[in-house]
Amino acid sequence: MAAVCVFCASSTTLEQRWLDLAADTGRVLAERGYTLVSGGGRVGMMGAVTEGARSAGGNTLGIIPQCLVDLEVADQASGELVVTTDMAARKNTMIDRSDAFLTLPGGLGTLDELFEVWTTATLDVHHKPMVLLDPDGFYDDLLRWLGTLVDQKFVRPAAMEMLLVARTVPEAVDLIEKTLAAGPGGGPSGAASGTASPAEH
Repeated sequence: MAAVCVFCASSTTLEQRWLDLAADTGRVLAERGYTLVSGGGRVGMMGAVTEGARSAGGNTLGIIPQCLVDLEVADQASGELVVTTDMAARKNTMIDRSDAFLTLPGGLGTLDELFEVWTTATLDVHHKPMVLLDPDGFYDDLLRWLGTLVDQKFVRPAAMEMLLVARTVPEAVDLIEKTLAAGPGGGPSGAASGTASPAEH
């Protein structure tokens, strides 16, 4: 059973539509037979995505640093809960235990996780699919700015091609499935994967 890591916000002040999006993501992943890997929290979108997966009978793996366990936000209902020493170890463990990555709308923590897996992919540390869920153009401005970095030659075009963008949850999961099926070096549209030249940074 392949494992998909979902990066998303843990804020408790979000609009309901974002919680619903996260819950729908967890449900669809579970219905497609994937194990959900999350940041191990039970609040915000992170809590909603795991509840969505469990509501459809999915297996959940939470990975959380001890400092957040101490704040009593750990998802103790996870099928497996891994407690790490710190945030860096958490990200490393999430990368190791996952076969693909799906980034939902989020803030600084979500962006940190996205850029961690993206940068390490450009350096050939892993060759795992990375999909950005961009509903309603949430990430449009970020993607446009990143495009200017390509124009200025701070980032190689091949690095941008590694990140697949979807507008809906089903489309995002379809991209994950197609890219996993293609294996390393391939993708749903023939785009380069982690075998491309490293991005400049």
